[in-house]
Amino acid sequence: MEFERIPTVPTADEVLDRSFRRAAAKMRLKANKNRANEDFVKAVSSAVHDRLVHVIQSFPIFEDQTPFYRDTVEALFGIERLKMALGNVGWAAMHTKRMGFEHGGKRIRWAEDTAAMRKKAVARIASIVHQVDKDLRFLNDVRNVLRKLPEVKDDEFTVVIAGYPNVGKSSFIKLVSSAEPEVASYPFTTKGVILGHRYMGRKRIQFLDTPGLLDRPEEERNAIEEQAISAVVNSAHLILFILDPSEYCGYPIEDQYRLLETVRAMVSVPVIVVSNKADIKGGDGLSMSTATGEGVDEVLALILSQYREPAPAPAKDATGEEAEDGAAVEGWETGLWSSGEDEMDEQDHPED
Repeated sequence: MEFERIPTVPTADEVLDRSFRRAAAKMRLKANKNRANEDFVKAVSSAVHDRLVHVIQSFPIFEDQTPFYRDTVEALFGIERLKMALGNVGWAAMHTKRMGFEHGGKRIRWAEDTAAMRKKAVARIASIVHQVDKDLRFLNDVRNVLRKLPEVKDDEFTVVIAGYPNVGKSSFIKLVSSAEPEVASYPFTTKGVILGHRYMGRKRIQFLDTPGLLDRPEEERNAIEEQAISAVVNSAHLILFILDPSEYCGYPIEDQYRLLETVRAMVSVPVIVVSNKADIKGGDGLSMSTATGEGVDEVLALILSQYREPAPAPAKDATGEEAEDGAAVEGWETGLWSSGEDEMDEQDHPED
């Protein structure tokens, strides 16, 4: 998964410490003090610039992500806020590079006191980097969450399992999966996402259960959870809603049917309804028992009959709308990560 490859984002002090060490090593090789001071400034500015650019380029372009990841990132952090943080880091990279050009050439070489000029230039570079320390720390927090997200692929047929807690959702996934289901971290759920797979020849079907999301009435969910549900629903090609007519799950059947209607209202994909725990009490229509395995094959056969090849998700532009050809985001250097200011003084703090 692309998010797993995002390296740890350094703090401002870590960026500077590493850059100073590299520059000091080069400075010791110079016999001429004036030239050494000049090269030190150049080396610091170059190292800081390269490290900050590496931070920016290590993050994926979020509009290019699948609906599941795009909506999840929006719910967790806000894509615009992420762009602003990356833009601020880009601002710092640009200005540290400028400092190297302005203070690392003849201006410092022919100065009366090159050591003082070097200290002044380095202090200004440090000031610029510290202005984006908050952004660097935020980006590292983002990185720590994103790299643990479940790997939900948009090119695989995805079945989202819904229903109240304890109706047998995770048991069903375990029964129909070709291997032991994966339990992955997902910030909106109480127990993590349960992700199972079943092979159909060379193709795979994904089964996804998100405890704590599609198992509660709408009025009990907050705005962030609604956005998270959108991420899950947008990834679904089919919803399997599991009922428990025995009510051993702890929820009246009337409440379960109300939740079913809520789920139906929020999706545009087929919804298959099945009653579980048929060994205790049978339900209307399709039924099964995940305890005995009775009826599970029939439910799986019905799911497989709905299989279709997933269509690729359209690219989105910065507003979240479908992008025209050639309008997809290409990278921070095109101006996407601009903080909104054409020119910023080195002492100005970029917007948070």
